[in-house]
Formats: sequence, C-alpha cells, structure tokens
Amino acid sequence: MLERCLDLLAPALAEPGAVVVDATLGLGGHSEALLATFPAARLIAIDRDAAALKLAGERLAPYGERATLVHAVYDELPEVLERLSVPKVQGVLFDLGVSSMQLDEAERGFAYAQDAPLDMRMNQDVGISAAEVLNTYPPGDLVRVLRTYGEEKYARKIVEAIVREREREPFTNSARLVELIRGALPQAAKRTGGNPAKRTFQALRIEVNGELAVLERAIPAAVAALAVHGRIAVLSYHSLEDRLVKQVFAAGASNTAPPGLPVVPERYQPRLKLLTRGAELPTDEEVAANRRAAPARLRAAERIREDTS
Repeated sequence: MLERCLDLLAPALAEPGAVVVDATLGLGGHSEALLATFPAARLIAIDRDAAALKLAGERLAPYGERATLVHAVYDELPEVLERLSVPKVQGVLFDLGVSSMQLDEAERGFAYAQDAPLDMRMNQDVGISAAEVLNTYPPGDLVRVLRTYGEEKYARKIVEAIVREREREPFTNSARLVELIRGALPQAAKRTGGNPAKRTFQALRIEVNGELAVLERAIPAAVAALAVHGRIAVLSYHSLEDRLVKQVFAAGASNTAPPGLPVVPERYQPRLKLLTRGAELPTDEEVAANRRAAPARLRAAERIREDTS
C-alpha cells in the first residue's frame, strides 16, 4: 500500500523544508520512496533494530544529508525531534509489525515456518527473549499474553502443554514450540486459519517487544508532533494495533465540548480530519504481489488545528 501512503502524505510534503518521519525504517523501502517522491523534503527515520539501520543507511546513502537515521524506538519520537531541533513535522508514516528482514533471517526467531532460536527481540541488545518468556512466566501470565496479544481462544490448552514441556526441558527453538501447539489444539482448530502457531508467535513477539504499550505512546506523540496541515499514515497488521490507531484518530477528530453549548469554543474543536473512511485494505493485486500485505489496514489523518489549553 506504499503508493496509497505516498498519495495521502503528498499534500503535506510538497513545500521546501517539509520534514517527514518514517517511524519504522526497516530496510528503508518506504524511506527511499519518500525521498524520491518528495525531493524538497527532509527525512528522519527511526528504528530500534541496529542491523536494519545499517542496511537502510547503505540504501539511503545517495540522498546524503536529506536523510537522518536514528537508533530509537518510535515512542521516543519527541526526544528524537528535540535532539534534532525539529519542533514540528509535516508528515509521519508508521508501517507496524515485523520487517521482511526480521522474518527472513531465521536466526531472529520471528517466523514459525522455520526452526530458529526463540529470540524475537527487535533490538537484540536489550530485553528478554521469547524463550525466556516461555520458560519463566507463571502460567496465568502466559495465558494472559496469548489471549490478549494473540487472541488465541485455546490459550489455556497451549499453556498447559508449555508448562509440562518446559519442566522436562526448557524451550530454546521454534520448531519444538510449533509442534507442541499443533499437538495441543483440537483437530478442528488446525483445519482453518493457516498455521496454528501464528497467534502464539504474534503474542510472544508483542510481549517481548512491548509493542502495544509502545504504540499507545507513539501514536499520540506523532499526532502532537504534526504541524497544522501535517499528515500521518499508519499501516497496521492486526486488530489490536488497528484498534489503538482508530481510537487515537477518532478522539482527535471529535469535538470535546460539553453537550448543549450553542457555539463550540475553539479549544473544544477537533484537531484532526480523518483522511480514510475506516481502515483501507490492500487490493487483490497487492496481495497477489506480496502475501504479507494481506492483513494490512491503513488509516490516515490530517492535523487541522493546534492544541489549545
């Protein structure tokens, strides 16, 4: 959905001096497109993955000083902008979830389709791995993680099997976990919805990287960083992410006046205008070209008013 993102951001990025933030740099594909499409714009790109930053830096080197790459988590956007002396930006793009590089490098442990160490950290220098979560969390906490972040209705069955197995031998690799999940689920559950391990892997990844907590801080921070007429576009890949984005955008697009006022004072007026009707979905052609685009949901908004106290 890259072209659609570029179209949505375009009105805010045409003027010289415009600053656009790619909050999820990855391998730099979106950043490269932003720099090429908007030659008057300056890019600030953020990623927590040092390996991704190195590769993206090589890709974006031809753009010289127009591109500033920063090693940070995207909820640190306010601190990043302050360090760079950038008070407001004209555009922000989020492409949430796991980058293709992380999925394709088996040793990172994100993909359930290949055996690998159970790591799943986007920044491998900090935090606990997925294996540590599986081996150390109390059963009740594991059930909560799988239900909340994976929307896994068989969470209790899977966790019971995990607890039995980890007592016998701690978890280290993904293949053993995939086989355990297959064995724990009823036959009917294994016949629908693709790989039966995908919900558990999603849940572990979100827990390991604190993704939803980070996103809860990051989207309001990005909206606050937008100049008037600045635009934000967010691609999310599961309902939990999309729900958070929808809530922040809906709140910004609503007036907050007490009911019954004959005239709504400016401080209660909406700060955002929604640019998408609900969440936009990828076209059949996009899904055919890139299977990983299938669950994508795109929402965008424009800043139409400053915050007023």
